[in-house]
Amino acid sequence: MTDLSHSPPAIKSILVALMLAIFLGALDQTIVAVSMPAISAQFNDVDRLAWVISGYMVAMTVATPIYGKLGDLYGRRRMILIGTALFTVASLFCGMAQSMEQLVLARLLQGVGAGGMVSVSQAIIGDVVPPRERGRYQGYFSSMYAAASVLGPVLGGYMTQYLSWRWVFFINLPLGVFACWYANRKLAGLPIPQRTPVIDYLGTVLMIIGLSTLLMSITRVGQGHGLDDTQVWGLLVVAVVALMGFVWHERRFREPLLPLHLFAIPAAVLCWCSVFFTSFQAIGLSVMMPLRFQTVTGAGADQAALYLLPLALGLPIGAFLGGRRTSQTGRYKPIILTGALLAPLGILGMSFSPPDNFLLSVAFMLLTGFACGLQFPTSLVGAQNSVQAKDIGVATSTLALFRSLGGAVGVACLSALLLAMLHGVQLADGALSGHGLEAMGDNVLLTGLNAASGPARDALRVELAQTFQHLLWASAGISLLGLAVALALPNLELRGRGHGEK
Repeated sequence: MTDLSHSPPAIKSILVALMLAIFLGALDQTIVAVSMPAISAQFNDVDRLAWVISGYMVAMTVATPIYGKLGDLYGRRRMILIGTALFTVASLFCGMAQSMEQLVLARLLQGVGAGGMVSVSQAIIGDVVPPRERGRYQGYFSSMYAAASVLGPVLGGYMTQYLSWRWVFFINLPLGVFACWYANRKLAGLPIPQRTPVIDYLGTVLMIIGLSTLLMSITRVGQGHGLDDTQVWGLLVVAVVALMGFVWHERRFREPLLPLHLFAIPAAVLCWCSVFFTSFQAIGLSVMMPLRFQTVTGAGADQAALYLLPLALGLPIGAFLGGRRTSQTGRYKPIILTGALLAPLGILGMSFSPPDNFLLSVAFMLLTGFACGLQFPTSLVGAQNSVQAKDIGVATSTLALFRSLGGAVGVACLSALLLAMLHGVQLADGALSGHGLEAMGDNVLLTGLNAASGPARDALRVELAQTFQHLLWASAGISLLGLAVALALPNLELRGRGHGEK
C-alpha cells in the first residue's frame, strides 16, 4: 500500500488539483454542444459535425486504460501532467482550426489528454486515501461532473453568442496552464514506482483499434444508421477481431496493459458493470430530456438547459451522501443497491410526469440524479477495494472505461430507439421517411414542429409526448439490469478502520 501519511491539509491540496483536472476534462464533453450550429455555419460542413463531440469521447475512452497502466509503471503525477498539457495544447489547436478536418483532429488529441486527466485523478485518491475513507472524496469528484454538465451548456451558449465559438476552446488555456502549475506543485510528494517498466506496445495498438472501431460503430447506430449498414458491420467485425487478438495477447504478455486476472475478481467486475448501467442512464437521459422538453413544450434551448438542472443537481447530492454513508458503515453494496432500486422508480416517474408539470418533473429528475449519484463513487471505491494496491491504477481506469462506454452506448441506444419510434410519428405534411430521419437525426423533431402550425402542431406534440414516454419505459427496463448487478454484488467490508490500516 502506498504511503498514507499525508496530513489533512496535504490531502485537501491534492484534492483541489484533482478536482480541477476532472472538471476540465468533463466540461469539454458538454460545453461544445451548443456551439455546433455556429461551427457548422463557419465551415459549411455537416457530414463531420457529429465527430466534434463523438471524436472527443472516443479518444477519451480509448486513452483511459492506457493512462491507468502507464501511471502504475511511471508514476501518476507524470501522467496527469502529460494529460493536462496535451489537453491544453490541443485546446489551442481547436480554437485555431481553419477547417472541420483540423477541428476533429484537434478534438481527438484533446480527448487523449482528457483521458489522462480524468482516470489518473481518480487513481491518485486510491493511492493517498484508504478504501474506507474514499467514498466521501469520490463524492467531490462526482460534483465536478455535475457542475460541468450544468455550466458547460451555459458557458458555451454565452461565449458563442457574445464572443465566438472559438472561445469555447480558448477558455481552457488559462485554466489548463493553472492546472499544470498547481498539480506540479501539489502532487510532488506522490510516490514513483521503482520497478523497471515493460511497455505492451502490441496490446496498446490492438486495444486502440478495437475500442475505437467499436465506439465508432455504436455512434453510427445512434446517428440513425441501421444494423444492416455495411460500414457499421465492417467496424464491428474489425472491433471483434482486434479485441479477440487483444485478449489472446494479454494472456501471454508478462506485463499486460490490462491484467485479465482482474476479470476473475467478481466484486471488481460487478462494480464496473454497475457503473456502466449507471452511466448509460445518466448520460443518455441528459441528452434525451432537454430534447423532450423542447419538443413537447416548445421551450427554447436556454430553457431546456435549465430543465436539466434537477438531474445534474441530484448527482452530487447522491454522491456526497452515499460517500459519507459508505465511510461510516464500511460497506458499499447497500448504497449501490439503494441507488439501483431508486433509478427505475425515478425514470418511471419521469415518464408519467408531463414536461410542463414543473413540480413533478423536478421531483423525479432529482430522484433519478440522486440514484445515479449514489452509485458512481461507491462503485469506484468497491472496485479499488477489491484489487491489490499495485493494480489500483488499472482497476480505476477500467472503471472509467466502463463509465465512458456506458455513456456512449446509452446515447446511441436511446437515440436509435427514438429514431425508430419516429417512423410512426406524423410530421407536418405526412410521415417522414426513414431516409429523412437518418439525414437529420434528432433535429427532425424541431424541424417538423417548426413546419407545423395550429392543430397540427398540437397533435404532433401529443404524439411526441407518447413517444418519449415509451422511450423512458425502455430506459427504466434497462435500469433493471443495473439492479440485477447490484443484487449480485458481494457484501464486503472496505479495508481501512478495523482492517489494519490507518
